[in-house]
Amino acid sequence: MSHHKTHNAHVKEKLDEARHSDVEQYLKNLYDLYSRTTLLTNKLAEFNLGSDKHTFLSRLIKNIFSIYLENYIEMERQYLQSRSAMILQRYYDSKNHQKRPLGTGSIQELKERIRQHTNLPLGPSIDTHGETFLSQEVVVNLLQETRHAFERCHKLSDPADLPRNAFCIFLLLVDHLCVDHIDYALEIGLSAIPSADAKNANLYFLDVVQQANTIFHLFDKQFNDHLMPLISSSPKLTECLHKKKEVIEQMEVKLDMGIDRTLKCMVGHMKHILATEQRKTDFRPEDENNVMIQYTTACSKVCVYVSSQVERVRRSMDGKNVDTVLAELGVRFHRLIHEHLQQFTYSSMGGMLAICDVAEYRRSAKDFRVPLVLQLFDTLHALCNLLVVAPDNLKQVCCGEQLTNLDRNLLHTFVQLRADYRSSRLGRHFT
Repeated sequence: MSHHKTHNAHVKEKLDEARHSDVEQYLKNLYDLYSRTTLLTNKLAEFNLGSDKHTFLSRLIKNIFSIYLENYIEMERQYLQSRSAMILQRYYDSKNHQKRPLGTGSIQELKERIRQHTNLPLGPSIDTHGETFLSQEVVVNLLQETRHAFERCHKLSDPADLPRNAFCIFLLLVDHLCVDHIDYALEIGLSAIPSADAKNANLYFLDVVQQANTIFHLFDKQFNDHLMPLISSSPKLTECLHKKKEVIEQMEVKLDMGIDRTLKCMVGHMKHILATEQRKTDFRPEDENNVMIQYTTACSKVCVYVSSQVERVRRSMDGKNVDTVLAELGVRFHRLIHEHLQQFTYSSMGGMLAICDVAEYRRSAKDFRVPLVLQLFDTLHALCNLLVVAPDNLKQVCCGEQLTNLDRNLLHTFVQLRADYRSSRLGRHFT
């Protein structure tokens, strides 16, 4: 009995001292003392002391720890809340960044805003100077604190309260990691994307995408490794999975929105190059006999830009995301060139130059490694043959295998771009 009193006094001394002065130390001590005491009683239980002694030992532990265990989760929450907030604050202070209040809304409101193409409520575009406002170190620290909390929660919660307590810790992680850190960085990143007509746009959003994806993986791993074992057989499981799905979906909507705007900027920049570099005389040279048959300056500059952006996307994305984004960029790139070529009138030599340009664009399209994109440029290449084919062979070429399935109106549109369209009465092939 005296051993019990001594142990009780030791526990009381270790815990009461830290309880009000150092919550972190208090929680560590509580976890440590409780673990050691239960281990000791389990060892004692191995001796055949009779069932009444076992009951006595369990009651002993309850007597010693009950006042500390009954409000354990409150202390845990309080500590995790202030500790996580401090980790975040320290990071933003180190960046001299004053956090901006952001509009939050449900996933439904978010999708509605996107459907109506309205911007996120952030006011004017801001320059983040390439800062993503995502930190691997912050993420690791938040996850580590949460992992320790899950371990304590597992040991110190009454089995009946364990799923609820674990869910409570998970919600704090969602608030600090997902909302206050990742979601905040996504909103800031979105507001820093320039408008589509900006020159030399710095497209940092792709860096945000890359880092956010890495953090998603870490968040997911923590969920599976540390939360799932505590809730897997309880009704809280559904609630946790739903919360996780909702949080990730909300962030993915913003990632998609940012990628879409970033692609618009890329295409906007290509458009700017074409508008400033392509001359009308490129495709109607004054001296037809003295022309170098090679791609134009405008085409060359666009291709250099496209290659650099394809590389950029590859660096920033992983897995299927790369293919999805490059397919989208490739389709938009093709649409831009397709529309651009329809702004000019072509002499027969100019038509040859247009074919050279499209062959070069097609070379760039190979970098995408997306069959659909290459196919689109193959078709465009075939359409450009209509600019140079001899009038008598026009009908035959229109029925060739690459063009036979295309809309007749589209073929006619390209033939109308020829300088000899009227003089050679080429319209008769389409009536």
